[in-house]
Amino acid sequence: QVQLVESGGGLVQAGGSLRLSCAASGTIFSINAMAWYRQAPGKQRELVAVISSYGMTNYVDSVKERYTISRDKNTVYLQMNSLKPEDTAVYYCNAVGRGWNVWGQGTQVTVSS
Repeated sequence: QVQLVESGGGLVQAGGSLRLSCAASGTIFSINAMAWYRQAPGKQRELVAVISSYGMTNYVDSVKERYTISRDKNTVYLQMNSLKPEDTAVYYCNAVGRGWNVWGQGTQVTVSS
């Protein structure tokens, strides 16, 4: 069984930066990909960034050139720069492998104008 523990959320002013971390632990045979999602109040959860086991990355258009997803062993990071109020949301870590799909508990990111 895999568990994900997130950290790094908080309150920042527009233009500031945050770095989110997500550590995977437990019985892990393989992780095919890890990703960050976000969900604002009243809105559907959206995929923000994903990184494969080979290090290939993709981003939603609204965060390209501002966010960077990276991986070290079983930990995934999301570096968020030039933050905007519209980035405010609960950010969730997600990991997928063969036959499993696990979510973190979520961490709040609030960007003030």
